[in-house]
Amino acid sequence: MKSSQFQRGIGDSEAIEYGAGQRVLPEWACDTHFHVFGHFDDFPLIAERAYTPAIASMDDYWKAFRPLGVDRCVLVQPSVYGRDHSLLKQTLHHAEAGRVRGVAVIYEDTPDAEIEALHALGVRGARCNALFSGGVSVASLRAVADRIRDLGWHVQLLVNVDEDPGLVQRVADMGVAVVVDHFGHPSHQLGAGGPGSRNLQALMREGRAWVKFSGAYRISETASAVDPAVIPIAHALVQANPHRIVWGSDWPHPGIQARSHSGGELVQALTDWVPVEYRRMVLVDNPARLYWGC
Repeated sequence: MKSSQFQRGIGDSEAIEYGAGQRVLPEWACDTHFHVFGHFDDFPLIAERAYTPAIASMDDYWKAFRPLGVDRCVLVQPSVYGRDHSLLKQTLHHAEAGRVRGVAVIYEDTPDAEIEALHALGVRGARCNALFSGGVSVASLRAVADRIRDLGWHVQLLVNVDEDPGLVQRVADMGVAVVVDHFGHPSHQLGAGGPGSRNLQALMREGRAWVKFSGAYRISETASAVDPAVIPIAHALVQANPHRIVWGSDWPHPGIQARSHSGGELVQALTDWVPVEYRRMVLVDNPARLYWGC
């Protein structure tokens, strides 16, 4: 892939240029990573949580992203609810048919009936959160993989790939698809050149791992969604395999102490991360395969 392919492509018909109330994404574009948070009296937070979120509803989400052209989305269970999927299930139950999928938090002892109910509602992945309190431990991943493999779910990892460079491969070797959040959450000082990032890129080239382009402010020393330091990380992953990349807003940006980021700004960052010829693939085709099986 030539470096010139990473130009923004301004003036190209597929370039993203946003404005107030203006649709900028292709039809059936999918945001693969967002959360909702309910009233605390109705949906209690666990005591060992790493942060306390503000209330954020599904209606709030659609108001922010539907005008931009998000037609499909993937609701991810946040760590602050631990084992309790009540809000996830309620939200998926009331979602528009065919437009919303989910990622749950599955433990070794999660009842089969609970997993079956989540699958029926549209859950297609099990998340391991090794960065925030309340998530599934890395040590239990094999047992979790055994629980979900026959359903065709994937394992979603929120980890710093440099802290255990071989982890993603070990999960891939369990016979399940593996999706890594937030560019792999590499260490600031290592960026795209760290051992975990290099291993992740190799697995992507082999078609054995997926990566979410989400939460750029989580790997930025300035907590910015448009930090130029994130661009070479994104480019290395695109060069590895653009067929294994999806995009997520990480709305409403829980646990981040930084300025607010508009939906338009988050979408516009794609013009720095993904060459124009791959944007429909990242926004539409890849998530359709991963979450809808088509």
